[in-house]
Formats: sequence, C-alpha cells, structure tokens
Amino acid sequence: MGCSGCCLLWITCVVLVFLQCGAVRVTVRESVLEVVQGDSVTLPCSFLTMMPLFRLSIIWTLTPASEPHSPLQVIVYDQGQVIESPAFTGRVSFADMPWSADVILNDTRVSDAGTYRCVVSNPPETGDPGIGELSLGVLAPPSLPVCLWEGDTDAGGSVALSCLVVEGIPIPQMSWEKLNPEKIILPVNMEGERMGSVKIINVSAQNSGVYRCSVTNLLGTQNCYVNLSVYTPSDDSPGVLQGVLLTLFMALVLLALLVLVLWLHRSAQESKWRNRREDEECYNEIRYTPSLIKRSFV
Repeated sequence: MGCSGCCLLWITCVVLVFLQCGAVRVTVRESVLEVVQGDSVTLPCSFLTMMPLFRLSIIWTLTPASEPHSPLQVIVYDQGQVIESPAFTGRVSFADMPWSADVILNDTRVSDAGTYRCVVSNPPETGDPGIGELSLGVLAPPSLPVCLWEGDTDAGGSVALSCLVVEGIPIPQMSWEKLNPEKIILPVNMEGERMGSVKIINVSAQNSGVYRCSVTNLLGTQNCYVNLSVYTPSDDSPGVLQGVLLTLFMALVLLALLVLVLWLHRSAQESKWRNRREDEECYNEIRYTPSLIKRSFV
C-alpha cells in the first residue's frame, strides 16, 4: 500500500505540474530537411496537451528563403476544419490529424524553401501556444545554360565567350573547355554566382573549334556549345590579286581588239559602198552621152 500510494502521489504531482504549466508542448523531430524538387516531404511537428482536442488549433507558416520579410500561411487546422493556402492548394495536407501536426508537402518547388513554423494551441489550456521551427531546402538540377559569344573573329582580334545558368541548387559549378582539335581546360572568370566568361585575346586559326560550357551540381550536368571560326587571310592573297588584275587587263585588251575589228569592218563596208555608188554614176553618164551627141548634129 505504501508503494502504491507513492506512485499515485507521483502521478498526481506530474498532472498538477502540467496543469500549472498550462501550455501545449511542441516537438520537432528534425530541424533541417532537404528534398529534391518535385518530390514529397513530411514536415514533422508533434505536440503534447492535457486537454481534450475539441478546440485544437494548428497553424503552419513559411518564411521563404527568397523573401524573408514576407511570411506565408501554409495550412490551418481549426476545430476540425482544414484550410489550405492558395499557394499550396492541392499540394499540402495533414498526415494524421488530430493526433499529430505533421504535414505532407507534395510536388515541391524551389520557392518552397525556407523556415517553417508549427504553432499549436488547445484551449482551455492557458499560456503561450507551442511553437516548433524547421528549415527546408529544395534541391534542383541545373537548368540548360545559355552560351553566347561576342567580339572580332578576324585574326588578331579578341573574343569573349559567356555562359549563364538560371536555375540549380546547390549553385552549379561552371567550367569552359575547348573540345577540338584537342581538349583544353580554360580559366573561367565568374561574374556573380551564375555567369562565367572566357576571354581570348589575339585570336588565330588555332583558336577555331568547338567550345563547351558545363554546369554541374549534385543532381546533374548540363552543357551548351559555341562553334568559333577565326578568319585568317591566306598567304597567296597577293598572287590572287595579281591574277585578277592580269585577267582584267587581258579582258580590256580583247575588248579593245574587238572594237578595232568592228570599226575596221564597218570602215571597209562604207568604202565599198562609196566605190559602188561612184561606179554607178560613171556608168549612167557614159550611157547618155551618145544621145546628146546625136542631138547636137541634128
């Protein structure tokens, strides 16, 4: 009896302590979580209360990592009713209500990353609501990078190759390399966290080829390419120019000869026509002369 009385007294003291505390106790089993974009994750939140659950209230909020000063409401359980935030409609639900405040987040997005708070209250318990916090990181593979080039591709000029990747968590590592005719790793000048460039000075024919930008993180690798062609004047350019000039000169000579031949031919035709006309005039003159003589004798 003495032992039983002590146990009963101990239990009574514990109950009295909880009643005096008058607050819901909240426990978060994991304070840091990570999930791959598109997958599902359970946000844990357990609570302990000494009162019936008729007026239980659970509120989940998110402080986005991208907008730390703009907290959002995720989902609410209030006396048996569940209310989802429009930004999470169809993607969030309670796992085991009303015995647990765990929520399941489906089809996760990069924008879901941030600090989540689980706030639990259960009137008529007095005191502040129980609060638990956890951090969620959403991992994403690199997006397809964009490769660009600018500059002067004539021999002796300068060319800049740039590469930009918009998405990827953790932030992708970037590298540039020349693929052919031989593989060469190039030093990258990073401009921020998501853009890197390579500058080639005094380009020559040896710089022509295919260049590749690679962006890599834990979830994969993406590539983009630039095909660079450097224009180099050929060594026989003076000879080609002389050949062209000689051809033009010969064409002019032939044209002059053709004009001369046509002129001579036309002159010959005109001379022949004049001689024929003079012969005809002389013939007519001789033909009519006797008649004139005869007429004079009469």
